[in-house]
Amino acid sequence: MSGFSARTDFPRTWNPLARALAERRDRGLPLLDLTETNPTRVGLPSPELALLAHPGALGYAPEPQGLLSAREAVAAYLASRGAHVSPAHLVLSASTSESYGWLFKLLCEPGDNVLVPAPSYPLFEYLTRLEGVETRTYRLPRAHGFGLDVEEVAAARDARTRAVLVVNPGNPTGHYLREGELDALGRLCAEAGLALISDEVFSDFAWDEEPGRVPTVAGRELPMLTFSLSGLSKVAGLLGLKLGWTHVGGPDALRDEALARLELVADTYLSVNTPVQLALPGLLSHAPRFQEALLTRVKENRRLLRQARPSDAHWDVVPAQGGWSSVLRIPLEPGEEATCLALLDEGVVVQPGYFYDFTRGAFLVLSLLPPPDVFTAALEPLVRVLATSG
Repeated sequence: MSGFSARTDFPRTWNPLARALAERRDRGLPLLDLTETNPTRVGLPSPELALLAHPGALGYAPEPQGLLSAREAVAAYLASRGAHVSPAHLVLSASTSESYGWLFKLLCEPGDNVLVPAPSYPLFEYLTRLEGVETRTYRLPRAHGFGLDVEEVAAARDARTRAVLVVNPGNPTGHYLREGELDALGRLCAEAGLALISDEVFSDFAWDEEPGRVPTVAGRELPMLTFSLSGLSKVAGLLGLKLGWTHVGGPDALRDEALARLELVADTYLSVNTPVQLALPGLLSHAPRFQEALLTRVKENRRLLRQARPSDAHWDVVPAQGGWSSVLRIPLEPGEEATCLALLDEGVVVQPGYFYDFTRGAFLVLSLLPPPDVFTAALEPLVRVLATSG
């Protein structure tokens, strides 16, 4: 259609699963939703609303990188997690999605590309295309537990590659970047002149302790330009307050040039509102309580899932180390979509692996956030339907 850009011409055809789910909702039939990932809807702790009633909330004194008090609060929060950074190296945005847009503007000319992992959350194709940037996929091998293989990254790049994107831990795979993987990736990026963009929104949600994991690249001395992304959406479960942050690191000259350019980009938009910035110290002080409750929920639901699996089942719970999701490997027959539709007939909603670009097998993705009564009620039909597969 003339008059519109190709960048916004995304497919809008519903697949059979989406149509069946919409029909069930239209009929008012009950659902046990194991795709729920909104922490504000599952009974987890929230902060006091009074935090947003700051005396200066209606004032306006914009700073392109974000108010210093807010950046200091982020730096203090990162320090509490073992990452010591300067507030001067932080840039606030309205979300990590907006941060991605700014970084693609910073690093890429139209037609350049960034390397993105697969399987992963299906967002990057949209964010890059809206900036006139392309994606090239590197696979996360199942043999590596869906961890990073630097040879896959190297094979995916070409002359127009400008950055490598990692999701740490993977979403939905839950695999954390490891020190050896980061070392190898650092050498590749430094030799090829590539930046590293590390999406760390789930980094605070490790299920256990294990040496050798990389919780964040923020504050690390690395040989390439690095961008570490996170925000209130996941850290404190406050999706509606819209505040994200980017830490810029790497060699001093590259870091300072990147910050100078990002300041201009951020100053053009000035998207972060004043009330949430002023409330940020209090909102981040709420984060540990939220995270403790969420991790208790997630680990218990995962325990129930593993316990419900019969010892002779033809399906498995894929090993992982953190995050909010669980991945099931299921038989190739009848496959992902047929299994999802059969579960939907039982009132259980799950996601097929192809939503996340899983290949070489059949997979389902379940959220571990639903309240225990919902999750427990869904397990019996889940196990029964999976018993008929294979």
